[in-house]
Amino acid sequence: MLFNSYEFIFVFLPITFFVYFYLNHKRLTGASKGFLVFSSLFFYSWWNVAYLPIILTSMLFNYLIGTNLNKDCVNHKFSKKSILTFGIMSNLALLVYFKYMDFFIENINVASGSEFDLLYLALPLAISFFTFQQIAYLVDSYKQETKEYDFLNYALFVTFFPQLIAGPIVHHSEMMPQFAKTKNKVKNYKNITMGVFIFSVGLFKKVVIADYFSGISDLGFNSLETLNLFSAWITSLSYTLQLYFDFSGYTDMAIGIALLFNIKIPINFNSPYKALDIQDFWRRWHLTLSRFLKDYIYIPLGGNRESEFKTYTNLFMTFIIGGLWHGAGWTFIFWGAMHGSALVGHRLWRSLGFSMPSWLGWFITFNFINVTWVFFRANSWENAVRVINGMFSFDNIVLPEFLMNQLNFVSVYGLSFSKTWLTDISANNYTLVYMVLSLGLVFIFENSNQMTNKLSKNKKSYYYHILSGCLLFCALKTMMVVTDSAFLYFNF
Repeated sequence: MLFNSYEFIFVFLPITFFVYFYLNHKRLTGASKGFLVFSSLFFYSWWNVAYLPIILTSMLFNYLIGTNLNKDCVNHKFSKKSILTFGIMSNLALLVYFKYMDFFIENINVASGSEFDLLYLALPLAISFFTFQQIAYLVDSYKQETKEYDFLNYALFVTFFPQLIAGPIVHHSEMMPQFAKTKNKVKNYKNITMGVFIFSVGLFKKVVIADYFSGISDLGFNSLETLNLFSAWITSLSYTLQLYFDFSGYTDMAIGIALLFNIKIPINFNSPYKALDIQDFWRRWHLTLSRFLKDYIYIPLGGNRESEFKTYTNLFMTFIIGGLWHGAGWTFIFWGAMHGSALVGHRLWRSLGFSMPSWLGWFITFNFINVTWVFFRANSWENAVRVINGMFSFDNIVLPEFLMNQLNFVSVYGLSFSKTWLTDISANNYTLVYMVLSLGLVFIFENSNQMTNKLSKNKKSYYYHILSGCLLFCALKTMMVVTDSAFLYFNF
């Protein structure tokens, strides 16, 4: 079941909302939580009921480990550190088995010439997200930062459907105390207003913008033998926009849905394409993953507490792991290595006292991000190289035919003109206009978090109500003629 589907918007969400608050109104707190867990598991099982035993087993296992890490729980056989290590390794083993086993077998076959059969395992939905979230829970329990050990509450923490499938990755202490507050057990019309607004923004991002660019990027990455200079750049920029509007759209919808239930989950994006350097980018993009990588990988590796060389090594290794978390493939590892190298280079640049104008920093950062997304998106190394070659191949430039009279003199330099200069990727002149407008939304306008903050303070609230209605209408109308499409981060 997708957030951008009629069955979710008009059936599942309203029923879950009204039944949950009805049970709270009757002071059946346990029943309301149980119903929300049941609804969340139903939402998860909608994709494939075969995934259900996996997440249930994972929850029960981590609940038991967390209980044993509780300071009030006495266990003389094993130290808490041993229990924590066992819990983390077990979670990682589950993730490795389903997500990376075929990748390892393929590389062993290539390296040794062996012919081990691949397992062709189906990747359980959201396994990367609920695994990381539960690892964070175990570490927090080890640090005595969790306060209650009720399985129903724990199940709600893991399965709460707005953030279950693709985050944000939340801490137990961020979410569960909110369910315990009496004032959060009754409908809050201010939260409903803000929730509907940010959900509408996210839905518009997904179905009107992201899904438009998905067709162009899919053709460019998967269907073509060659790309000329312009079609290659439009392919890469289309994916850059698709990924941002798709994932930030999902996060907006998750935040908006959670607000309907009076739950505030962390923001995940803060205008990342406005970043002036690569460090600034990672302070704005997928914030909860960045936090996890910092708190549970970078700092345990040593962080910046030792030598500069060790700090650079820790930073680089953190992003190698971050790349591998996103997918089982060398293109993801290379993507992580590129970002790790860029962060090391940026840190070294700053340590030497160098600087550059803000506009130049932004230009370099955005184009670096755009190029690295090519490796993130490509299904194979060959596809990535093909797109990169097209982006930087100046001997294959095709211009629109209507410019022939004005620019015919450039033909001597090998440039050609064609009516179909962009049709190979199902784009046209209007695509360029749409792309410029979308980039304008990214670079110039306030993001959804800033708009929601203003709405919460009642600043020009009528403007946001009108905007919310227009965005929701456009999104719902688009859904009538466009097939529902899954979110990109469901693949990770």
